Amino acid sequence: MLTYNQTFEKGVLRNLAELFPDLKEAIDVRLESVRDLMVPFRKRDVYRWQMRGSYSIKEVLPAMVPDLSYSGMDIADGMAAMQAYHDMCALEPGAKLDRLRAAMLEYCRLDTLAMVRILGELGRVES
Repeated sequence: MLTYNQTFEKGVLRNLAELFPDLKEAIDVRLESVRDLMVPFRKRDVYRWQMRGSYSIKEVLPAMVPDLSYSGMDIADGMAAMQAYHDMCALEPGAKLDRLRAAMLEYCRLDTLAMVRILGELGRVES
């Protein structure tokens, strides 16, 4: 399983294993297969000046894949996404919930696409 920031993702999986003990074994298998796309950027094995000293996916993405960026999005970072999810849980069905859900889906779509495109660029760097 590919992640960006395995510490966070593994923490979420461990919490899920506690909440759903019947799924613990399956979750543990997934925990063993986690790979962190952040590592080559954190270790500075791959670095571009456009990253401005950061290995955050928000800085790495436009440096590695200039046609993609989080800028201008309604939800543009993980903290905003966590707050939006919390807000969504409290909202009644309606236009506000629909807008927030659409913004979350757009953010999640870009997070996934970002990892795919960054991985592709890493393949070119290593070739």
